[in-house]
Amino acid sequence: MLWVTESGQRTTDLLSTVLDDLAELVETTPPDQRSRPTPCSEYDVQDLLTHIVGWLTTFAAGYADPEGQAPRSDLDGYTVPADAGAEVRAAAHQLEKALRDGAAQRPLRLGESAMPGELALGMILWEYQVHGWDLARAVGRPWSPPDAAARESLAFAPTMLTPDDQGEGMPFAARVPVPEDAPALDRLLGLSGRDPHWNAPA
Repeated sequence: MLWVTESGQRTTDLLSTVLDDLAELVETTPPDQRSRPTPCSEYDVQDLLTHIVGWLTTFAAGYADPEGQAPRSDLDGYTVPADAGAEVRAAAHQLEKALRDGAAQRPLRLGESAMPGELALGMILWEYQVHGWDLARAVGRPWSPPDAAARESLAFAPTMLTPDDQGEGMPFAARVPVPEDAPALDRLLGLSGRDPHWNAPA
């Protein structure tokens, strides 16, 4: 699989770095900025935090479960705790431990659905780089995941994205053209339907 390297741990290592940076970004996002728009047109900052933190805790608990069963299949009723940064750190620690114990070798189950654990791991690395950028841009902060993480997700994302996934009313916005010699993160953002030059309205 393209997203698992020879050591079998590279994706886990890259994800740990991304989530450590994400925790700092989340915990330093001021409450008065939670109504700001984000590059995800359907989310403001509060909605994005709910999505980021809620799904991260869900994935972490699912990987930690001996049967790979996540505690929820949607975020209905989920509320971001007051200390959202601490919640991200705790979930990241739980996730890393489970992955290093081999959890990616079994399916991850969300309700009645399941996907191979390694496939879900590749998806999570991709998603949290892009959503980290979404949050950082919304609140005017830098975001620079490891270049190796962006390159790994560039190899992975096309295995999951189809024309039916992108466009009006689809899970992803239409692809944004980005030069082939642009940084890996910019190309990943364009592939994921983001304009790398997006900035929050003044």
